[in-house]
Amino acid sequence: MDAYDKGSGARRGQDGPAGPDGSEGAADSTETGGSAGIAEAIGAAEPTEVIGSAEVTGSAGSSVAAEGAAQASGADGADGASEGAVATAPEEAGPVVEGAAAQPPAPRTGVAALSPRYQVGAVVALAVVAVAVCAHIGLVFLHVAPSNTLTKQHGSVVDEWVFPEFEQNWKLFAPNPLQQNVSVQVRAEVSTAGGEIRTTGWYDLSAEDGRAIDGNPLPSHTQQNELRRAWDFFVASHDSEDRPVGLRGALSETYLRRIALLRLDRHDAAGPGGVVERVQYRSRTTNVKPPPWSGEKVSDRPTLRELPWWSVAAETGGADAGRAGREGGAA
Repeated sequence: MDAYDKGSGARRGQDGPAGPDGSEGAADSTETGGSAGIAEAIGAAEPTEVIGSAEVTGSAGSSVAAEGAAQASGADGADGASEGAVATAPEEAGPVVEGAAAQPPAPRTGVAALSPRYQVGAVVALAVVAVAVCAHIGLVFLHVAPSNTLTKQHGSVVDEWVFPEFEQNWKLFAPNPLQQNVSVQVRAEVSTAGGEIRTTGWYDLSAEDGRAIDGNPLPSHTQQNELRRAWDFFVASHDSEDRPVGLRGALSETYLRRIALLRLDRHDAAGPGGVVERVQYRSRTTNVKPPPWSGEKVSDRPTLRELPWWSVAAETGGADAGRAGREGGAA
C-alpha cells in the first residue's frame, strides 16, 4: 500500500498544479495511459519508432513510461522472436537431415566393386600389360631408329624380338613403292613307303593365301603376312647367289623350310607312309601393268628365281622316328 500510495502521489504531484479537482490530471493520466498503451503496441514491432513518438507528446513522465514500456516490449519481442527462431530452426532443419540420412549409398562400380584379392590381381595384371607394351614399343623404336649405342650393344636382342613378326619397313611410303607381283611356290622330294623317291609338282603358296583372303572380311595375320614376310626376310638376308649373309640368312632359310613343311602337310604331299626329304622354292615375279595415262612401258614377262634344294632332315626327324616305330611294330 505504501508503495502504491507513493506511486499515486508521484503521479498526482506531477498533475496537481494543473487544477485542484484533478480533472486535468485525470485527463493527463488517461492521455498518458493511452500513449503508453500505444507505445507498448508500437514498441513490440518497432521500439525505436515508439521512443520517437513518445517524445513528440511533450510529456516527460509519459516519455519515460513509454520508453520503459517500449524497451520492455522490445526486449520481450526480441526474446520471443529469438526463441521462436531457435524453436523453429530444428523443426525446419530436421526433415532435411533425416532425408539425407535415409538415402541409400551409391553402388560401387569398376575395380572398386571387386573384393580386395581380385583388386590386387587386377592391378598386377594391368602392371604386367603396361610393362609389356612399353617394352615392345621401345624395342620396335630401337629397330627403326638410326644406329646408336643401344642398338650396337643390344642389337641381337632387338632382332630376336622384332623378327620376323614385327619387322618394320618403308616400302609402302618409299619414293618407289613395290610395283611387282611376287608369287612364291614350293615343291618337294618325297620318300615313299616303298623306298622310292618322287618329286611333287609346284604348289603356288601365294595363290593359296590370295584365295583365303578374297571375300574374307577378317583374314588372319598368317594368311596375309606369314609367307610374304618370310620371303622378304630371305631376299634381304641373301646375296645375288642365294648365299646367306650373317646369322639372319640361316635363320630365314629355317623359317622358309618350316613353312614349306606345314603347307605341304596340308595337301598331304608325301602321301600314305611317305616322308618329305627335301624342298625347293622358286619365285615368279611379274610387273604391275601401269595405268594407260602414264605412258610407261614395262615388260610383262615373268622373272623366275629358283633356289637350291634344302634338306629338311632336321625338321622331319620326329616323322622319321615315328615311321621307323610304325615299321618295327608292323614287323
